[in-house]
Amino acid sequence: MSTPRTVVSGGTGYVGRFIVESLLAAGHDVTVIGRRPPADGFFSKPVHFASLSLEPEAITSAPFEGVDFFVHGAFDHEPGKYRGGEGNNPQGFRRRNLDGSAALFAAAKTVGVRRTVFLSSRAVYGSHSPGVWFSETVEARPDTLYGEVKLGAEQALSALRGPGFQGVSLRVTGVYGPGGPGRPHKWTGLVADYLAGREIAPRAGTEVHGRDVAAAVRLVLELPTPDDVILNVSDLLVDRRDILAIVKRELGSSHPLPEAADKGAVNAMRTDRLAALGWRPGGRKLLEESILELLESCNVSVRRPSG
Repeated sequence: MSTPRTVVSGGTGYVGRFIVESLLAAGHDVTVIGRRPPADGFFSKPVHFASLSLEPEAITSAPFEGVDFFVHGAFDHEPGKYRGGEGNNPQGFRRRNLDGSAALFAAAKTVGVRRTVFLSSRAVYGSHSPGVWFSETVEARPDTLYGEVKLGAEQALSALRGPGFQGVSLRVTGVYGPGGPGRPHKWTGLVADYLAGREIAPRAGTEVHGRDVAAAVRLVLELPTPDDVILNVSDLLVDRRDILAIVKRELGSSHPLPEAADKGAVNAMRTDRLAALGWRPGGRKLLEESILELLESCNVSVRRPSG
């Protein structure tokens, strides 16, 4: 069997790095496309690089020549922001992230890419009554420009599906895990605030480790023919108090934990479709492991669980 050739847009991003590493481990020949090449040693193995602009008129089919798969994770936004990432330029935000994504999908299809996976977001669901579970059949009614753009890109990809070209959108929740060489963990700031004794507001939300997102991408790429074109990717409903309780336990901190958030008001996500394909996220065990790794990366001595 020939080596699969895969293009990943946004591969040097927080989530993209997990995906690239997973594909490399599976033996893919990976090309990362983005605004700037990865730093030396950023990935565990060599990757190819091609420059990418999300401006629609700048997109060509060149990066997709001879490629089997395309994973689209690139997103143009103000640093540190997704919702609200449009800043003062909503037209440019929509043009690059919606029209640019649609142009990438079309370019990939034109030269024979067999399957494209788009990293969408739970933001497409928008606001619903507290406690309503989000399954893929729940009405998508985004209430942010970010959610609108993600939903529009899903629809653009779906419209291109046909013989020889398959598209799947993964609606991903909040992602946690190490940020990669020289980059912080998602919760580095939260833990630092707690250890400094700063007040922390209660908050709960759905989370999934980046490693599990990458596993979902690989699974969808390897399916003979995906039946579902929309799949939720989520694992745990996590309270900040849950995270910091592990820190408190491991370090014996005297600082009080934040008040518990109302988990019952959160819209958790159902992942039955993905589970039926064999996807198994890391759950509480992986959450604990990740927080211990975070503490160790801060040069804090922790107790490692046995077994």
